[in-house]
Amino acid sequence: MGENTGKCLCGDVTFQVTGEPVMQGNCHCNDCKKNTGAAFATILFFKDEQVNVLSGETSSFQYIADSGNKKTKEFCSKCGSLVYGINTGRPGIKSIYIGVLDDGSFASPQFNVYTTRALPFVPIDAVCIRISSA
Repeated sequence: MGENTGKCLCGDVTFQVTGEPVMQGNCHCNDCKKNTGAAFATILFFKDEQVNVLSGETSSFQYIADSGNKKTKEFCSKCGSLVYGINTGRPGIKSIYIGVLDDGSFASPQFNVYTTRALPFVPIDAVCIRISSA
């Protein structure tokens, strides 16, 4: 993959990711639906050192996820776009939502999680591993 850039809606926060994601998948949990305003989230997981914020400032919001892990969402202080997330269950990893990347066409999700919460109109790729969580 090499390098890929991303930015928030207003363009104030810009960042760069380098190398291949550690893992990538689709999450159908209620938190991801609320975070993205979409039916599910496609998330790419990168090591901290693979993510470099180039400009702008983020604000953060912390909460306890269904898993019991503490999650932190970093978002643009101006437009509110979610830029990346941090999860205590995955130390040293940043979660990048595919929608903030300038070009996410390289993504190839490997799994679907929380499929029991998937909306009925969302097709689940049979090639991806299904991980049904409560």
